[in-house]
Parts: sequence; C-alpha cells; structure tokens
Amino acid sequence: MGVGMADVVVVGAGVVGAACAYYAARAGLSVTVVDRGAVASGTTGAGEGNILVSDKEPGPELELSLLSNRLWRELADLGGFEFEAKGGLVVAETPEILDALTALAGKQELHGVRHTPVAAGELHGYEPHLAHGLAGGAFYPQDAQVQPMLAAARLLQHAPGAVVRTGVTVTGLLRDGDRVTGVRTDHGDIAAGAVVNAAGTWGGEVAALAGLDLPILPRRGFVLVTEPAAGRLGVPLVRHKVYTAAYVTDVASDSAGLSASAVVEGTPAGPILIGASRERVGHDRTTSIPVLETLARQAVALFPVLAARRVIRAYCGFRPYCPDHLPVIGADPRAPGLYHACGHEGAGIGLAPATGHLIAGLLTGAAPAFDATPFRPERFAA
Repeated sequence: MGVGMADVVVVGAGVVGAACAYYAARAGLSVTVVDRGAVASGTTGAGEGNILVSDKEPGPELELSLLSNRLWRELADLGGFEFEAKGGLVVAETPEILDALTALAGKQELHGVRHTPVAAGELHGYEPHLAHGLAGGAFYPQDAQVQPMLAAARLLQHAPGAVVRTGVTVTGLLRDGDRVTGVRTDHGDIAAGAVVNAAGTWGGEVAALAGLDLPILPRRGFVLVTEPAAGRLGVPLVRHKVYTAAYVTDVASDSAGLSASAVVEGTPAGPILIGASRERVGHDRTTSIPVLETLARQAVALFPVLAARRVIRAYCGFRPYCPDHLPVIGADPRAPGLYHACGHEGAGIGLAPATGHLIAGLLTGAAPAFDATPFRPERFAA
C-alpha cells in the first residue's frame, strides 16, 4: 500500500537527517523524514553538542567543519536550541604535548582556524578552577556548543512543509531497475525522487537494502552528568569547552579497545558534562563502571573542584565510525537516487549543517560549496 509521495525521503531524524531535511525543504523540495524511533533518539540524543574546529587536522573534514561552523551561527537565529559560542580551551599536560598542540594550531591557522596561545600562567584567566601544573594550551574562539536534541527538533520544525513520521521502520527500498525510487516501510511505501540515508550507526544497514557495502561501525561513548554546578556570582564553574590535547589523538585512533581523554563543559541549565570514551563493542549498551570511573578520574585531574560534585546520571551512545574517519556524503553511483549522509563518528552534530547543505545542493543541482569528492560513498568499493 502506498502512503505518500515526496521529492525526498530522509531516513533518520537525528541532527544530520534534520539538517538534510531543513536545507532540502528550504531549496523548495517536498521532504518526508522517517525514523523508527523518536526525533534525535539515537546518537544525536547521546551527544554533548560539540561544534568543534579545534580537533580537526587540516584536510577535507576541517573544511567541512569550518563551513558548518558558519552555518550553525546563521541557524542560531532560529533560537531554542541553546547555541553557545563560548570557545574551546585545549590544555597540554607536558611541554612536549604543548609543542605538538602549538604545531597543530599553526597548521590549522593556515586554513582559517583562529586560536590564541595560552601560557601556563594564563590558563586560570580562562578557567579559574583548572588544576595547577599544566604546561599551557590554546584557546579556539570558533568552538561552540548546542543542545543536540533541541537542535534536531528545531531544524525539522523550521523545514518548510516537511513531514516527519516517527515510529516508522524502513524495511526495504523501492526500485525501478537500478534506480532507487522510494522506501518500503512497516507502515506502507513512500515513493520519492531521492532517498537520503541519514541513519547514523545503522547507515550500513540501510545501504545493504540496496545491496551496497558501507562499512559504518558503532563506536561507543559514555557521558557523565553532574548535579547543577554554578560558580560564584552565577559564573559557570566551567566557562568553555575544555579538553586535553590527548582527545585529538583519541579521535584519530583506529583502536577497537578503550581510549578515554578528558572533555569537560558546562551547560546553560547548570549540570557539567564529562566525556569522552571510545570503544568498539558493537551496539552493547551495558554500563561499564570502569569506563565511568576513568572519565570521573580524568575530569577531577583537570578540575579538582569536581571531586566534591555528585554525578546524577550517565548515558552512552554510538558514534557512526568509518575506517578512514571521514563521513560518507553524496550520491551513490551504484544505486542512482540514493544519497548518503552518515558516518560522521563523533562530529555529526558539528558537521550536520554543512552535510545538509551539500546534500540539498546535490539534490537540486546547485554549485557545490566545495569539493566533496573525499566523502564519496563508493570510495570503499575500490
């Protein structure tokens, strides 16, 4: 039974799918978004809301993140999703790590990433509660944060005419020869001129419905949430997004085993978020007490004041990980009519607007914002 027709069906109502829907609808296309869960019920809802340029090596992902950074600032006018342009402070524990951080920041600067070197004696001017004995750091004013679930919901809310159908599972793809012409769901078929796979860690499963291999794996991460913590005179206890330079190494790691590095940030509501762990364990949601202990220990080493704060909850999510650490964005020549927007690992919230912007441009034939060849879906087939 057919239940509808759209120019575009977006599979996945996380922040990437929402951004694809927003920009496609703004470009004049009729859009239907389907998700077997609720809006932002997958990886998006388990994120910290990072919009980072500081953690990217020069290359295509940094280019994508800089475009996204600009687009998030435009989208902030929509309001309602706690956009905070507070900047990021990256700290180095030793002089050797500081040298590596300084070298990376110098390379990033050539590509449009702004930073201010921070000497050891200046760190407490940025973060009064930081531990003593750190070697120094770098402040990145372009780093920002959003409340990711609210961001996804607002993008969908402001996508002109978009239809959002939650609790609807895609079970197959409609085909006309090789061409993808819509989706089959447990609530009927939806015909479409194009299908966008924005299914996050399940992106490989959606691609498999078209007989394609897309090597996207889940990479689990935990977040600790403290009780509300205000500093004196209402100033946040943690003013910026603060992380150790080891975080950049962990992001780039190919290890399936546990890696963890301190990422600490406040929220407008008061609780402090503590990450970040990475491990490939499939979709296992079992709470790992040793991982939580590691995160807590690292956070207290960075901010000793947190030792007196209670953790009120912890949650986990799965980053959609690609073997080459680049997302999959674009039309799939192996299945005309199918587009992919997935595999962003832990950067999906930050990279969502640029991804949606690129996909909408491809759908409408607009001139691309930049060369998206490095993200092409068929690159793994070779």
